[in-house]
Amino acid sequence: MPRIQTLDAWLAYRDFRFLWTANFCSNTAHWLQLLTLGWLVRHLSLDMEQSALLVVGIGGTASLPSIILGPWGGVLGDRLDRRRLAMFLELAMFCLAFTFAWLVKFDVVVVWHVYVYAFVAGCCESIKMPVRHALIANTVSSDSLSNAFTTSVLTIPGTRMIGPFIGGLLVTSFGFFWNFTIEALLYLAVFISLLPMKTPFTGPRNTSQSFGIGGIFKDLVDGIKYLWKKQRVLTLLFFLSSAPNIVCHPLLFLLPVYISEVLGRGADYGGYMLSLNGVGGFFMVLAMSAFGFPKRRGLLCVLSALASAILTLLMGLSMWLFMAFLVVTLFGATQTLFRTTNGVLTQTLVDDGYRVRTNGVYQMGMGMVIFISLFVGWVAGQTSVNFVLVAMGILAIIISCAFLFGSKLVRNQP
Repeated sequence: MPRIQTLDAWLAYRDFRFLWTANFCSNTAHWLQLLTLGWLVRHLSLDMEQSALLVVGIGGTASLPSIILGPWGGVLGDRLDRRRLAMFLELAMFCLAFTFAWLVKFDVVVVWHVYVYAFVAGCCESIKMPVRHALIANTVSSDSLSNAFTTSVLTIPGTRMIGPFIGGLLVTSFGFFWNFTIEALLYLAVFISLLPMKTPFTGPRNTSQSFGIGGIFKDLVDGIKYLWKKQRVLTLLFFLSSAPNIVCHPLLFLLPVYISEVLGRGADYGGYMLSLNGVGGFFMVLAMSAFGFPKRRGLLCVLSALASAILTLLMGLSMWLFMAFLVVTLFGATQTLFRTTNGVLTQTLVDDGYRVRTNGVYQMGMGMVIFISLFVGWVAGQTSVNFVLVAMGILAIIISCAFLFGSKLVRNQP
C-alpha cells in the first residue's frame, strides 16, 4: 500500500500550519459570501423582470476587479512583504463585512448596495488570493511544495462543504445578518493566524525599481514578458483555463435560479448543492494529497477541463434533484482537479520573484467571468437556465478539445 502523504508538509513546517489555518478561514468566508450574496440579491429582486441577470451578475461583479487589480496586485506582492499585505487586506475585509452586516440588520440594503459590497470585496480578493498562493512557497522548502500546495487546496472544497451548508440553514432560519457577521469574524481569524507566521523560504526579488508609476509598470511588463518568453506552457494553460474557470464557473452563480425555477426549492437546497460541490472537490484533492500526483500533469489539466465541460452540459439537461446533486458533486471534483494540477505546475515552474505576478495574471483570467456571467444571466432570463447551461457546456467542450488534439506542449507536461 502507498504511504499516505496528506499531512507531510503540514506536520513538518510550523509556518505552513499558520498559513493553512488562515486559508481555511478565508475560504470559508469566501464560500459563505458567495452563497449569501446570491440569495440576498434573489430576495431583493424577486419581483423584478431581470432577477436572473442580477443574481448571476453578483458573482461576476465580485470577480470583476481581478481584470484590473490582479496583475497590479501581483506587482505589489512581488515587491512588498507578502505576509503584511495579506494581513492588511483581511483586516479591511473584516471592517467591510461587519459594517454591511448591520446595514442588512437595519433593513436599509437594496440591490445596488449588494453590488457595491461584492465589488469592494472582489478588489481585496483579487490581490490577497495570489499573495496567499505565493506564501505557500515561502513557508516550505521546494521539495515539499507540491504536497503543501495540494494540502492547502484541501481548504477550498473542504470549506465549500461547511460554509454554504451552514449559511443556507442560517438564511432560511434567521435571515442574512448572521451570515455576514460570521464572515467578518472569519476574516479577523485570518488576521490573527498570520500574526505569528514567518516566511523563511522567500527567494530573491527585484527591488531596484522605484514605486512610481514607471517602476511599477516596468515590473508588470517584465512579468508578462517572463510568461510569454520563458514560461510559454503557463501562457497556454492560462488560455485552457478559460473553459473551466470562465465558461463553466457561472454554473455556481446560476444555482439560485436553477434551484428555484427548475427544482422548485429554496436557499437551504442552495447550501446543500454548494456543499456537495465541495464534497466532490474535497475527496478529489484528498486523494491527490494522499498518494501524490499521477504523471502527465498537462494531460490531466486538459482532461479535467473537458470533464467539467461535459458536466455543465449534463446539468443543463437535468430536471431531477438526485441527478443535479450527482452532477454538481462531480463538477466540484473536476474543477478542483484542474485548478490543483494547474496550480502545482505553476508553483513548481515559476521563479519566486515572479510568483505573485504569475498568480495575478491567472486571477485576471478569473475576473473575465463577469462578462460571460452577465451574458448567461441575460440569456437565462430570456430563455431558460437549462438552455444556457447546455450552451456553456458545448462552448467549453470545443475549447478543451482544441487543446486535447492541438497542443503537445501542454499535453506532454510531466
